[in-house]
Amino acid sequence: QVQLVESGGGLVQAGGSLRLSCTASGSIFRISAMGWHRQAPGKQRELVAAITSGGTTNYADSAKGRFTISRDNAKNTVTLQMNSLKPEDTAVYLCNANIASYDSSYRYENYWGQGTQVTVSS
Repeated sequence: QVQLVESGGGLVQAGGSLRLSCTASGSIFRISAMGWHRQAPGKQRELVAAITSGGTTNYADSAKGRFTISRDNAKNTVTLQMNSLKPEDTAVYLCNANIASYDSSYRYENYWGQGTQVTVSS
């Protein structure tokens, strides 16, 4: 059973930093893109950052220059380093990965973590 587990959320003051990590485990054959979304009250779900298996990255405009996404393919992990946090960054951050697994007969499927809360105080 493929599973994504996030860690690193918490409470931080504006201007501070947090590092989110997500690890995929289970019957994994190959992982394509990995990324982070966020969901905040009163806002639509937003793609924050994504990274391909080859290391190509994409960021939401609001994240550019402040957030950095990276991955460790050997460990099946993706990390989001968040600096210069703002109150508007407050949200539940959800890890997402496109994974081909043995259970899915090597067909790629999207998997989601349970989410980790990030709260930025002013």
